[in-house]
Amino acid sequence: MTTAGPAISVVICTRNRADLLAKAIASIIGQDFPRRDLEIIVVDNGSSDHTPEAVRSLQAAGAIRYIREEQIGLCIARNRGWRAAHGRYIAFFDDDAIAQPGWLKTVRQAFESAPGAGVIGGPVAPIWEGARPCWLADEIAGSLTIIDWGGCAKVIQDIRREWLAGANMAVPKDVLIEIGGFHPWLDRVGNHLLSSGDVFLQKQIIRRGYRCVYVPEMAVGHLVPPSRLRQEWFLNRFYWQGVSDAVMHLIERVPSRAERARLALYRSIKMARSPRKLAALLARTQRPEVFRTKCLALIDIGFILGLLGAAKH
Repeated sequence: MTTAGPAISVVICTRNRADLLAKAIASIIGQDFPRRDLEIIVVDNGSSDHTPEAVRSLQAAGAIRYIREEQIGLCIARNRGWRAAHGRYIAFFDDDAIAQPGWLKTVRQAFESAPGAGVIGGPVAPIWEGARPCWLADEIAGSLTIIDWGGCAKVIQDIRREWLAGANMAVPKDVLIEIGGFHPWLDRVGNHLLSSGDVFLQKQIIRRGYRCVYVPEMAVGHLVPPSRLRQEWFLNRFYWQGVSDAVMHLIERVPSRAERARLALYRSIKMARSPRKLAALLARTQRPEVFRTKCLALIDIGFILGLLGAAKH
């Protein structure tokens, strides 16, 4: 097992959000944690704003390294970050997140007290920058990277029901080396809302026999800007969730073109036989239950189109 270097490397990937990034970094370096046991790696994924200057202004306060990655993609940037890290544990953190006090200590203590843990993570609480809409059901709000699986630590058994967020997730570097890191076909690429790079990584880790552990004390806040409180954002997000689900299917099953077409036809027929979903797709609504159905129907559409080539894989 790797022993040299700091205990924790925090990897933050960013693109044109320098002001938010500075606040995220400040929430980490301001924690009660030995400096020698921490490094922060900022992966600048092609920013054109003042991100380099924002990082330089904070480097005197701690061990912060700046890496420029021109190939756009969140999974690509995360892979670049953890591969450059020197820490035993790699903590992935978003540039619009705020770490709660004790976050770093919890990461280290959780790994030290949970042998066999291959990935840990904790709650992600929304920091609302606008009023929560009346049409936003809890299930749909989860797409804003809201995680709360209760107040007790637990081993996550079924990744389809409970999962960890890449905004607040840590993995031993040795495990990342064994797995190979994040799959580059998944997660955000520019303005496309592809997702599930974090979930797919957790699935791979569990399949290797490691445990996926939820730690409630490992808490962060996550900004929810007004731009994400519009129905259009959620509709786009859930369509791309469907595409992401299709990409994971293609990675895991490697179906032939004929198999893709058969599955797409089956899912299309199944959806056509659901008047409730079809009606919701056409509805302009403020009712949370109808908007929920509309979003879930868009997952089906995204999955079908993803199988047929919308994801270009």
